[in-house]
Amino acid sequence: MQKKYVIGIDYGTESGRVLLVEAASGEEIATNVTAYRHGVMDEELPGGTALEADWALQHPGDYFDVLRESVPAVLQQAKVSAEDVIGLGIDFTSSTIMPLTEEGEPLCLQPDWEGNPHSWVKLWKHHAAQSEADELTKLAEERNEGFLKRYGGKASSEWMFPKILQILREAPDVFEETDLFMEAGDWVTSQLAGNMVRSSNTCGYKAFWNKEEGYPSAEFFSTLDMRLENILDTKMRGPVLSIGEKAGELTEEMARLIGLEPGIAVAVGIIDAHAGVPAVGAVNPGQLVMAMGTSTCHMLISDVEEPIKGVCGIVEDGIIPGCISYETGQVAVGDSFAWYVDQAVPDYVKKEAADAGMNVHQLLEKKAAACRPGQSGLVALDWWNGNRSVLVDAHLSGAIVGLTLATKPEEIYRALLESTAFGTKKIIESFVDAGVAVDEIFAVGGLPERNHLLMQIYADVTNREIKIANSRQTTALGAAMYAAVAAGREAGGYDSIFEAADKMARVKEETFKPIPENVRLYEELYRYYLELHDFFGQEKRALMHGLKRLKSGEAEEVLQNGVPL
Repeated sequence: MQKKYVIGIDYGTESGRVLLVEAASGEEIATNVTAYRHGVMDEELPGGTALEADWALQHPGDYFDVLRESVPAVLQQAKVSAEDVIGLGIDFTSSTIMPLTEEGEPLCLQPDWEGNPHSWVKLWKHHAAQSEADELTKLAEERNEGFLKRYGGKASSEWMFPKILQILREAPDVFEETDLFMEAGDWVTSQLAGNMVRSSNTCGYKAFWNKEEGYPSAEFFSTLDMRLENILDTKMRGPVLSIGEKAGELTEEMARLIGLEPGIAVAVGIIDAHAGVPAVGAVNPGQLVMAMGTSTCHMLISDVEEPIKGVCGIVEDGIIPGCISYETGQVAVGDSFAWYVDQAVPDYVKKEAADAGMNVHQLLEKKAAACRPGQSGLVALDWWNGNRSVLVDAHLSGAIVGLTLATKPEEIYRALLESTAFGTKKIIESFVDAGVAVDEIFAVGGLPERNHLLMQIYADVTNREIKIANSRQTTALGAAMYAAVAAGREAGGYDSIFEAADKMARVKEETFKPIPENVRLYEELYRYYLELHDFFGQEKRALMHGLKRLKSGEAEEVLQNGVPL
């Protein structure tokens, strides 16, 4: 029988990756990466227009470069015929939003609008809409809007409607000219399929959409700003399809562009981190996936819906069709380790690493592994970029307690590793305490692949076995799996993501199991973590808030006007 293949396209922050996968086995056949020519635009537009602080934009042409260059490349690399490819799916950073013209084209590419920053693609990490997010949150609280409970009680500046509100307030002409606001991932999917559709995944996690209730009411939006009264029927119109469905079929024009056959299935798009869930086979209730990199995204599949403090999204059909999917996260994991190595490690450690032919992370991991839990007398808080879950407080900051003149670099490094494991344990406890089961834990991403000490610490701290993805392209693999589902059994794919996961998911045989002696020591150390967590995060959070205000320049206001911190 002729082998059939599917393609997963992973759109990241700086580049796009295309993965060719055999549908029957999940074997990864070929991969190719295309770097974005324009990268992340956070200082100026291509024409030279300067950008303000906290802006992060992208060029939609970069997305087409990925399709045009990397799709033919994987076929050529693998010597696979386009006739044997049955479907493709994409995952995308989110919330990354685009203003579109009536023709469905990016507004930023129109000559009259290319000089206006608000016409461009706002990347997920565009944080200049924080005041709009705060305003939306305040109104939802005042009106006791039920949708807010599904998002930890706070809206994020990264999400769709705060970004739209920023456009409305700062560039009303761009808002008026925009025919549709769409997630970039949904837009690329629609371009491939020739059919404008939205994903239950992107709408559910980034636009307050709910399968039963839809979006928040028109009354809520009109109270927020009268000009938003009809936004759901105008600039947010379009059907929301469930994750796992077919968005459409590849158009002849796009088939010519990327070297595939027209008419093959195009899957509904998915958020990048979320695509890693089916890639490890976590399609059943009680399975938790940690997408670990610079930050960590925790995704839990369940059959019950419970309002849980600090959860950043509770969405039916959000990641796995027919299931309730929860999302939480830690905003500084690998970033906190990198901060220490880049900014605080002594030169003698860097020299020792160089002499040993290792990078600094590898040397510190080796040295830290020789320490037993608690040996350093240190405990740290994992809030180096604020707290996303469970406190939902961006104004909190990191801390290390127990430092002495004898403290060694590897001990600080280990304390930082342990702090992120403690933060994850706190998140797991919030689920379990609310009656939502956590039975299995999987880890995907670069960190689990590289740092074995980190994963052993997670197993010991949580007292749970940790299973590791057997792929370095887990998000692209997940997108390819949904492509196989969109193609269907007759074409050589699958009828459901459950069937696809059974055949295509990839997990290593090696797992990380708790070491009983370490578990007991970490139980004591975790109690100290919780004391610090509650003290700085609840009882005395004004202390960290005040320090951040001083850092942001408000000290001058204090000196001039006597404004209390």
